[in-house]
Amino acid sequence: MELFKDLKTMLKKNIREYGMFIALFAIMLVFSYLSDGVFMSPRNISNLINSMGYIAVLAVGMTLILIIKHIDLSVGYVAGFLGAVAAMLMTAYKMPVYAVIPIILVLGMLIGLFNGFMVAQLKIPAFVVSLAGMLIFRGALLQVTVKTGTIIVPDDAFNAIGIGYIPDIKLIPGYHTITLILGALAIGLFIYFQFQNRRNKKKYNFEVVPIKIFYIKLVFISLLIAYVTWILSDYNGLSWTVVIVLIVVGLYNFIQTKTVLGRHIYAVGGNGEAATLSGIDVKKVTLFVFASMSTLAALSGILFTARLQSATVSAGTGFELDAIASAYVGGVSAAGGVGRVTGSIIGALVMASLTSGMNLLNVGVSYQYIIRGAILILAVVFDVQTRNKK
Repeated sequence: MELFKDLKTMLKKNIREYGMFIALFAIMLVFSYLSDGVFMSPRNISNLINSMGYIAVLAVGMTLILIIKHIDLSVGYVAGFLGAVAAMLMTAYKMPVYAVIPIILVLGMLIGLFNGFMVAQLKIPAFVVSLAGMLIFRGALLQVTVKTGTIIVPDDAFNAIGIGYIPDIKLIPGYHTITLILGALAIGLFIYFQFQNRRNKKKYNFEVVPIKIFYIKLVFISLLIAYVTWILSDYNGLSWTVVIVLIVVGLYNFIQTKTVLGRHIYAVGGNGEAATLSGIDVKKVTLFVFASMSTLAALSGILFTARLQSATVSAGTGFELDAIASAYVGGVSAAGGVGRVTGSIIGALVMASLTSGMNLLNVGVSYQYIIRGAILILAVVFDVQTRNKK
């Protein structure tokens, strides 16, 4: 009884952190039951995770934008436009992949710096700046693709970024061995860092969860990682898209949790005036966040173009809305100052799971939009209610 009491107390205190995991678990159970197990098949799970890659990357950048109480509506068409530019450079100008990718990322960073300058230095509302950017890059995308409508990318190395899988050493028949090894390594690192974090909290007399609850958390998440790893290894293993998303999430999670810049981002989002008075350069933080957002939009455009193996006139449509929805569902506060990139990735997985499950059940597109909109509203209501209680 004491264990359940501690578990209930922990869930109440950390409902924002664990609520999304509970929601994801429930969604997967429901769709698995309704689809007679097809939803949890290795092929479907692999496709689901790979298909959310370009949105997950955008959601990471959008998390930082929303934390500092701004918004960027241009990222969808920035991704579409830069993806089309990448395709054009490889086809019309015969540039190699290793040159095209850095160029596209730098272009994305420059776009973000311009947006950040307009917001931070000229004090133009981010909504207006990004809305103008959305229209500009929508037109730019149409201009790039005006001749053919679709730019086919024949480069196998580039396309492998979106549809390729990491190579294997084939030690275990029927399974992707490298994926299993990486999964085991991920579990080991997760357990190590959890113990290290617990020791650091106790060292500085911070509150820690009871040891039994701590072990339950370790076992649950380790089993989850093991299960996903096993599912992926039973199909084609880890894709390059997943590897790129994991690298991005790891980098930004480190920035958020382990650096001075991360603390400054939260400070600016919590109270910009207080952050300025405490000596934080709010303008530099804003420039970094916007530059980061558009750089990730460029990466998203690369992933999407590589996945389709082409650039189309409709690329980027609605990407920004999916990224914003993923961030809010993943626990970012509508009031700013609260949010984790890891949570936004779970939010992206929740939204992708909803779409995949509804497609398997042949739910009409119109109803899919309605349901996804309702989920977003519920996430924001949940955020407001939990903040009011605190």
